[in-house]
Amino acid sequence: MIPMTVSFFTKQSKTKAKGIRNAIIYGISIIFIYVVLGLVITAIFGADALNALSTNVWFNLIFFVLLVFFATSFLGAFEIMLPNSWANKVDRQADRGGIIGILFMALALAIVSFSCTGPIVGTLLVESASRGGIAPIIGMLGFSTAIALPFMLFALFPAWMHSLPKSGGWLNTVKVSLGFLELALAFKFLSNADLVLQLHWFERETFLALWIAIFGTWGIYLLGKITLPHDSPLTHISVGRLMLALLVLSFTFYMIPGLWGAPLRLITFPPPEEYSEAPNGLGGSAAMLTTNEKLPDGAELNKHGLLVFTDYDKGISYAKEVKKPILLDFTGHACVNCRKMENNVWTSENVSKILKNEVVIISLFADDKRDLPKDQQFVSKSTGSEIITIGDKWTDFMITKYKTNTQPLYVLVDANGTNLNTVTPTTSYDPDTKLYENWLRQGIANFKK
Repeated sequence: MIPMTVSFFTKQSKTKAKGIRNAIIYGISIIFIYVVLGLVITAIFGADALNALSTNVWFNLIFFVLLVFFATSFLGAFEIMLPNSWANKVDRQADRGGIIGILFMALALAIVSFSCTGPIVGTLLVESASRGGIAPIIGMLGFSTAIALPFMLFALFPAWMHSLPKSGGWLNTVKVSLGFLELALAFKFLSNADLVLQLHWFERETFLALWIAIFGTWGIYLLGKITLPHDSPLTHISVGRLMLALLVLSFTFYMIPGLWGAPLRLITFPPPEEYSEAPNGLGGSAAMLTTNEKLPDGAELNKHGLLVFTDYDKGISYAKEVKKPILLDFTGHACVNCRKMENNVWTSENVSKILKNEVVIISLFADDKRDLPKDQQFVSKSTGSEIITIGDKWTDFMITKYKTNTQPLYVLVDANGTNLNTVTPTTSYDPDTKLYENWLRQGIANFKK
């Protein structure tokens, strides 16, 4: 499509400069179309509502089904096609000439290439929508720029087209590989739904077993041992394909020890280690966290040996008793970035020492779907929505008090709820351990004044 389109602009234009200008406008039009799609998604759901999708059970289940559908298409079961009449109508508009005609040409490209780009766009919108805010717009900007740049660059430097690889069976291999990746990603959303409901139907071992099967099959496919409906006959394996197969199979073997309790720090998609059939390792071989001291009422030891309260009132009472500042940890069962912070930042020597000895941690789960007692349910003054579950309560608290709905969110306060970090009262996901340590020390120093 690139040579045909660039040739059209360079040959149909009266001057070379005008041809280049039209090709660049064409690329910008592609970006415009996809960014508008991101804007529409954000406008329909709202920036705040999109963030809630990551913890909504039904949306996660719908996303799971959608991604399995897209993956099945990429693997060759069927093609997702938009009606031909759409392409024909848009194509007729492209004959009008001028900038409007070029815009319709870009729209025609988006429709005609939908069988290839649709699953990618769908996956991107699903993933970015679950992150919330303007993520769909940023996602579409990145995707459309990657599509538009070749058209613009080859229009500027036509000689480069001689170096373009020829189309062939390798393109279907790329498509199938994307199918395996989409299928693996789909199970992340199924896992989110299970984590939010705390059903323990889809625990860590099950998730890893599926990923090992998917990536293992992908590796075998790349080695040419499996063929799918649209594959061309394979007489030999290219060096690039062999290297990718080795990379995929190495990742597969890396995941296998996770079935026996290995932490697998390179990946954060699987459910946390404590959400498994054998939280202490297969056969209980992993060290169990124990303490001889009696735990305070409402507190528990997490997997890193930190004392954590999940009851807000009991945590406040304990903080008053021991005269320590409080670290409010707004988190979620399905929050991947929360697990990253806990596994990588909270476990660092200096931060862990502070969390164990100098603060009281209160973890508030924004995706806790347990119902509040009837007499504690209310209508939010800030959003006007009904607060029915425990997660609703902490989400409303976060929005009302701290004007955000993002997890993780960390706030250092005293027992009266007063912020201790006056310059940066809150902090969210940031893997910079030193920055987090300094933020904690600043708040603790202000508490002691």
